[in-house]
Amino acid sequence: MSKVLYPALPVLLVDDEPAWLRSMTISLARHAGINNVVALSDPREVAPFLEEHRVALALIDYTMPHVSGEELLELFGRNYPEVPVIILTGRDQAETAVRCMKLGAFDYYVKTVEDERLLAGIQRALRLGELQQENLRLQEGYMTGELASPEAFSGLITRSDRLLKICKYVEAIAASRQPVLVTGESGTGKELIARILHKLGSPQGPWVAVDVAGLDDDMFADTLFGHVKGAFTGAEQPRKGLVEEAAGGVLFLDEIGSLSQSSQLKLLRLIQDGEYRPVGGDRTRRSEMRIVAATNQDLGRLQETGGLRRDLYYRLRTHHVHLPALRQRPEDIPVLLDFFLGEAAREFHKNKPTPPPELDILLSTYHFPGNVRELRAMVYDAVSTHRTRKLSMDAFKRAMGREEGRELSGMVEAGVEAAQGERVVAFPQELPSIRELTSQLIAEASRRSGGNQSIMAGMLGISRPALNKRLKKLDDEDEF
Repeated sequence: MSKVLYPALPVLLVDDEPAWLRSMTISLARHAGINNVVALSDPREVAPFLEEHRVALALIDYTMPHVSGEELLELFGRNYPEVPVIILTGRDQAETAVRCMKLGAFDYYVKTVEDERLLAGIQRALRLGELQQENLRLQEGYMTGELASPEAFSGLITRSDRLLKICKYVEAIAASRQPVLVTGESGTGKELIARILHKLGSPQGPWVAVDVAGLDDDMFADTLFGHVKGAFTGAEQPRKGLVEEAAGGVLFLDEIGSLSQSSQLKLLRLIQDGEYRPVGGDRTRRSEMRIVAATNQDLGRLQETGGLRRDLYYRLRTHHVHLPALRQRPEDIPVLLDFFLGEAAREFHKNKPTPPPELDILLSTYHFPGNVRELRAMVYDAVSTHRTRKLSMDAFKRAMGREEGRELSGMVEAGVEAAQGERVVAFPQELPSIRELTSQLIAEASRRSGGNQSIMAGMLGISRPALNKRLKKLDDEDEF
């Protein structure tokens, strides 16, 4: 596999000292993971090079023969204002620095004595460029109303405007190497979004996924960073960690909210410095992958209560994708139902069944705690037992706990539910009468079910005859 270049556009180095160009090229690769570099020792080559190539950033020596750094800075400001330019000089001169900044330089550094500050400045400039490109892609997406790479989202079945906006954001951040935090309830498709980020951002690189919930501190370090021979008892051979295996691609960390404090610190150092050491090793290695983390926990609340390091939280959510629950996008239920029916029919070698019109209404009344994953399981269960042309709703009612005749056992069962926190009804200060409460409850069930009495009975936990009896009783009372 060919080495993945970072950044996508090259960093341009311009200096009349070949030795410095070689040294800086090595330093950028070793300490910042920047391996896409073009070095020019003759400043006269810059203008023709820029006419043919785009660059992410330019590092320019201030004092050079033929064309000065100040003249090149003016060239960038005039023709390529979107490119950050960092000016380098051999002497610290305040007047020169002020003049360069007025001409539009991103920053100004003295050579040899500010290597760490220079590398940090280069990374800031690249990050700024990434943000500008992300904003541009977002603007273009919202203006056109369409995805630039719809094929990458083929596995995401939706017609929700809310989810479409999220897809546009995913497209905009795909080229970045910054961490992405994907949140949402279980079953909303967090891993699917992570795979789309991989497909869009580094398709030629590997995809490596790990559920960190079951890893203690030692296992976490060994799994991610690997170990050297003899690192511990039984380590007879060195082993690569997932960080090394994911080089040039995506490392997907699922259930990130379950990490211990010690493991959180190790992950923070990896993200912050881009470096790590295998267990038992004494040599630092550079990471060359993108981290995408996912969780169904509320990390904002977790860091407020001390369960998650605040600095790690903000590092992880440099980019944040939050997926809505299925109940928050009910317009997707019919299209997902149709898709899963076709998928399940192919797997069971059956003709695709025709769902009854009432099925959409039934599903729209359910809150889907398991989200898309739960709907898919419902469909597969229904298709597995399907025999006739028209799909039965019995399997769906059974999964939802809506079988006809499954009546509640009175106030005792209702009290148990309330005690467990599953369903608690909020009452006004002045309690309604039993008749008022019954009437309003039936009216709301009728509204949600579209007047379908079978669905109403399932929602209310009573049989059809019992519902009819209550409806007749309300009608009789209204006559008096």
